[in-house]
Amino acid sequence: QVQLAESGGGSVQAGGSLRLSCVASGDIFRINAMGWYRQVPGKGRELVAHILRGLSPNYADSVKGRFTISSDYAKNTVTLQMDSLKSEDTAVYYCNALIKAGPWSSLANYWGPGTQVTVSS
Repeated sequence: QVQLAESGGGSVQAGGSLRLSCVASGDIFRINAMGWYRQVPGKGRELVAHILRGLSPNYADSVKGRFTISSDYAKNTVTLQMDSLKSEDTAVYYCNALIKAGPWSSLANYWGPGTQVTVSS
């Protein structure tokens, strides 16, 4: 079993900052990628940022220059520093990880339960 636990959501005024953190635990042999997605009611889940092991991060155009993703695969963690927040950043943010549970296991996609981010204008 693998679990992802998010922390750091909350409410902030436009222009403010929040930092989201996620830690993966359980049966983990190797993490290939970690990232963040977000979803608002009535819409699909969209990529915010993700980082593949050993490669540079990728960002949605809407957050480039404002959000920074970083990962520590030795600690199974990923963080998302969100600056210059806008009301349109309001959403539930989900941590995502692509994990091999064992040396002969297939890669599997895991999700955290989500954390609410609310930006008021």
